[in-house]
Amino acid sequence: MKKRIVAERGDRKVIAMDSISYVDGGDAGHIVVSASHGGASSADYANGQKLAAVFFNDAGVGKDNAGIAALTLVKVPAGTVSHLSARIGDVDDIWRNGVISHLNDAARRIGLKDGERLQEAVGKLLDR
Repeated sequence: MKKRIVAERGDRKVIAMDSISYVDGGDAGHIVVSASHGGASSADYANGQKLAAVFFNDAGVGKDNAGIAALTLVKVPAGTVSHLSARIGDVDDIWRNGVISHLNDAARRIGLKDGERLQEAVGKLLDR
């Protein structure tokens, strides 16, 4: 699966993709759930479009927080799911089982919380 819509309310969609490299202009204004790591290169892809929010896998966080570096680099609310809750590279598993492990300040300001299920967090964004 390259990408698919997993939820929507009104004009806002949640687009799930196994790799953030699949993001394109058609995803602008929507929430993207990616199974990619949350590293700096993933931020480059996410920042290339005007997304409403974006989520990644924390990839075990890694040396110098490399697996979550995107959270300080993206310009929108963003978070990662724990690699212990869902497999990296498998967006279906991330969507079904993902639990938020890290958030950027923009995501915290709108009420998202560490430890909540990804689907609940995304639901809050859809309700905004």
